[in-house]
Amino acid sequence: MLIADDHPLYREGLARAVSSRPDLELVAESGDGRDALEQIRSLKPDVAVLDLHMPGLEGIDIAEAVGRDQLPTRVLMLSAAMESALVYGAVAAGAAGYWSKEADRTVICDAIAAVARGESVLDPALQAGVFTEIHSREVDDERPVLTERERQILDLIAQGMTAPAIGRQLFLSPATVKTHLGHLYEKLGVGDRAAAVAEAMRRGLLE
Repeated sequence: MLIADDHPLYREGLARAVSSRPDLELVAESGDGRDALEQIRSLKPDVAVLDLHMPGLEGIDIAEAVGRDQLPTRVLMLSAAMESALVYGAVAAGAAGYWSKEADRTVICDAIAAVARGESVLDPALQAGVFTEIHSREVDDERPVLTERERQILDLIAQGMTAPAIGRQLFLSPATVKTHLGHLYEKLGVGDRAAAVAEAMRRGLLE
């Protein structure tokens, strides 16, 4: 398994907990999202434990890339951010689980082992909020499910920023920005930036 978290002390503590478990094997660590994705592509670990917010690439971006590239790695998101919309977005991006970083290390290791066995896991403290989020999105089917990164890019194109400028602002490569724009256009049913902004405004996704 791989652990990616930009907080060294937390990452090292979790790595020690994992190393103490005979049923878990740590093959790599990373403090940067882009480096983590490169290691996932190279090493193909069974599980990648990802922080939601990291430099380079966000955890959700990595989960999307893993799914898009059809990599065998399963993703467990580990974050202090507990908002139901973020949890929903992570699962929609392909994560097999979402757990609080504040949980006991033994419980987190149990969640990692469950994901490695092919199970999907969700921190019990998050379940009620996620069900509410699912219900609200089903009721309001005019609003497509956008990832946090897609929302950021939508806001920036609404401000008139070009794809290269967006890449510089969000520390993303032009190819990554182009991929996100493609997903955004597909979800909105449009073919260009101007139409995306207009449709997003119609659907209430932009103020």
